[in-house]
Amino acid sequence: MITRSEVEAAAARIGDRIRHTPVMRRDGVWLKLEQTQHTGSFKARGAFNRILTAAEEGRLPGSGVIAASGGNAGLAVAYAARALDVPAEVYVPMSAPMVKVDRLRDLGADVVQIGDRYAEAYEAASKRAADTGALLCHAYDQPEVCAGQGTLGLELLEQTDREVNTILIAVGGGGLMAGVAAAVEGQAKVVGVEPDTVPTLNRALEAGFPVDVEVSGVAADSLGASRLGEIAFDVALRTGVRSVLVPDTAVVAARQRLWDDHRLVVEHGTAAAYAALLTGAYEPAEGERVAIVLCGANTDPSDLVTPTR
Repeated sequence: MITRSEVEAAAARIGDRIRHTPVMRRDGVWLKLEQTQHTGSFKARGAFNRILTAAEEGRLPGSGVIAASGGNAGLAVAYAARALDVPAEVYVPMSAPMVKVDRLRDLGADVVQIGDRYAEAYEAASKRAADTGALLCHAYDQPEVCAGQGTLGLELLEQTDREVNTILIAVGGGGLMAGVAAAVEGQAKVVGVEPDTVPTLNRALEAGFPVDVEVSGVAADSLGASRLGEIAFDVALRTGVRSVLVPDTAVVAARQRLWDDHRLVVEHGTAAAYAALLTGAYEPAEGERVAIVLCGANTDPSDLVTPTR
């Protein structure tokens, strides 16, 4: 379980090692442009907090850090490790986009591609960490990671003069959702949005505990966790996070719309949050002040169509 106090401590610890990403307001909705964060996603926040906390507590071994990731978490760990002069090894599933794999290597990480799903990469990374003593950096289900991601929520409240009272966030394993929900608890509500092809939060709330789900669809590379994290589930229950599902077709359309209307390039997983508004899957009440977190941009933009006029 994490609370606002852990998120505030993370913000102080991380400081200016991360970018304080901008917001823009369009059509009465704030867009938090976290896709402009180091390595192209919010995950640098949690990676820095995990590694810095271990260093402070004397738990950072000479063997460095190990992560398992569909791409974005690994990129963040590799970036933070390089910035802190720590060795990094990253395990990714064979389905990880090559743009992410190549970037991992550019950041100096040793990359191991294994299995078809994140869960298989994580199993291999966990065994490697146990064998070498390296610090395991989970993609979403560690307190330091969730608290680090939550610094985005503190930043968003400050940037909007605390006017925001609803935040729409795409959910995979739930680390970002958990951190932000803890950060804004009592000040704003969080709505978790998922493609209906990767409904980890939705199924967990239905069942009353995290359960395995089938992973498929256009956003599987970034929202491809097969089970919601325990921390995310606990925070979601405590803070009343609502779940919304959108179809893959709406995700694709929302990603294109962000490009057409705002010239913003994002991943399909990121576009899910925007799709909830465009489709009416989430309809704000009168007077509701909504922000959408655009959380990642590690994508191949070649399939975005620029209309001729």
